[in-house]
Amino acid sequence: MLENIKISTILFLDVETAPVVYKYSDLDKNMKKLWDTKFRYHQTESPEEQYNKAGVYAEFAKVICISVGYFNDKTFRVKSFYFKDEKRLLQDFSALLNEHFNRKEHLLCAHNGKEFDFPFLCRRLLINGLKLPKALNIAGKKPWEINHLDTMELWKFGDYKSYTSLNLLANVFNIPTPKDDIDGSDVARVYWEDKDIKRIATYCQKDVITVAQLLLKMKGEELIQEKNIIYI
Repeated sequence: MLENIKISTILFLDVETAPVVYKYSDLDKNMKKLWDTKFRYHQTESPEEQYNKAGVYAEFAKVICISVGYFNDKTFRVKSFYFKDEKRLLQDFSALLNEHFNRKEHLLCAHNGKEFDFPFLCRRLLINGLKLPKALNIAGKKPWEINHLDTMELWKFGDYKSYTSLNLLANVFNIPTPKDDIDGSDVARVYWEDKDIKRIATYCQKDVITVAQLLLKMKGEELIQEKNIIYI
């Protein structure tokens, strides 16, 4: 399959999220009750302790950065969308998909994208009252009609073992690690306490580059040289 895919048809992406409110105590009464209900069967941690994972739940978290990358001739171009206004961020990202990645041959690629990035984006688009771009609107489609690639799924080769991190695969394939500053567990703190969204965008861009490098490795092709990475 991979040998038949043109690398120029792929939009690589990574999504960073943060809780809509930073702390469990900041939730309003109704949302706190709904969070408590969600975790009422959890035996080892209290709802307050569980809240440090709020960033993975689209009902309680928002998109704060989307980084994308694509091949153009011999270069790899990287761009990030990041605003405090989540709706504007999603609108700009949707415009990119609708205007430039809307053809039958176009593919979206992310690491663990089918489990996290793609559904999270869809949920937050709808919550913000926005239409799903064609590339994300998969309702009613057969599995083979969905143009989504997931490097973690590709790595499974049909196996059903648990999550394999991008950092681990980068290490085993000798790809420069994207985790040389912060990692996913730091994002909420950097966003809410440090208010350093540019630092998060830089981290997000590194992940996008690493996903692209990983797919190149899987295709048996040469890695992108740093001099050929262009930030736009």
